[in-house]
Amino acid sequence: MNRATVVSDSSENARVIAARLAGFFVADAFGVHELPDASPGECTLVDVSLRDPAQFSELRRWLKRRPQAGQVIFGIDRDSHLQAVQAYAIGATGLLPRPVDGKLLALKLAGDIASFARAGEASERSAGVLAGMNALQSIFAAALAGEALDLQSLDRASETVVESIEEQGLADWLDLVRRHHSQTYQHCLIVTAVAVSFGRLLGFSGADKRRVAAAGLLHDIGKARIPLDILEKPARLNEKELVVMREHPLLGLEALKDVPGLQPEMRDMVVHHHECLDGSGYPHGLQANEISDLVRTMTIADIYGALLERRAYKPPLSSTDAYQILQDMGPKLDQDLVREFRAVTRIHN
Repeated sequence: MNRATVVSDSSENARVIAARLAGFFVADAFGVHELPDASPGECTLVDVSLRDPAQFSELRRWLKRRPQAGQVIFGIDRDSHLQAVQAYAIGATGLLPRPVDGKLLALKLAGDIASFARAGEASERSAGVLAGMNALQSIFAAALAGEALDLQSLDRASETVVESIEEQGLADWLDLVRRHHSQTYQHCLIVTAVAVSFGRLLGFSGADKRRVAAAGLLHDIGKARIPLDILEKPARLNEKELVVMREHPLLGLEALKDVPGLQPEMRDMVVHHHECLDGSGYPHGLQANEISDLVRTMTIADIYGALLERRAYKPPLSSTDAYQILQDMGPKLDQDLVREFRAVTRIHN
């Protein structure tokens, strides 16, 4: 299990926060006035008021001793611009809303934008990937906290993602995303790029491509509520774990049920992207005409994207081998769309 250091206004507060991380981290807890002699580790969580200038300076000096790849996550009040500015001035590499949730912290560390940038990807070439990662963190945070999705932010991210994919191409996007170490975020970003590329080849309008990009980012929102040891397991899931994982479409629908202004087809793609035309899919066992064209498109992108992913227990398939699997699925997929999809596989050969 990963270790973390928790720093709060008092050692008692730090221990309370550390308890919330149980199951995800082994946490050492300290009050801000009793910073340890040891340097910060790979993960430090700071949840302090920042009202005392002396405290501000001392904490900043201590955090400068962290390892080069060490991450410092600050808990701040939601939408507090001042606290965000203060946190980054002290040395934050990322922010989370209070009260800090253990699973969300773990997911953030697995897909932290700062670590991606430190790996040398902070450039115009990576703007779309960074926008997508940022959107995914916001999406998962909202799902975990049971809060409404920020549709305006999602729309802006989707526009940046579409522009990036069209400018740099699918192959370059996939090359960047495959360097990302969270398999959950990696999957969502690959599926989004594949779905946008497919939509482009099908002649989708700009608005429809942005809608497909948003759906790609949203389609696995239910995974935010799947236990992390299953979600990011570095091996194949067993039968019991698969049963739990297959709850994610319904969990995604639950997370989106009260979002005002969200188009119905978005919810449809979230809850039904694992349905098959022959009725063998889940969660509702839909058949043929019960499955919309947009869902059929997203299903193909989701399957193909998963086959392209690099996992600890399998290398990514070639585009040729991945496409052959789509063909071999026969009546499970819309084979007219599968034939159209062949052009996508040629984009990144």
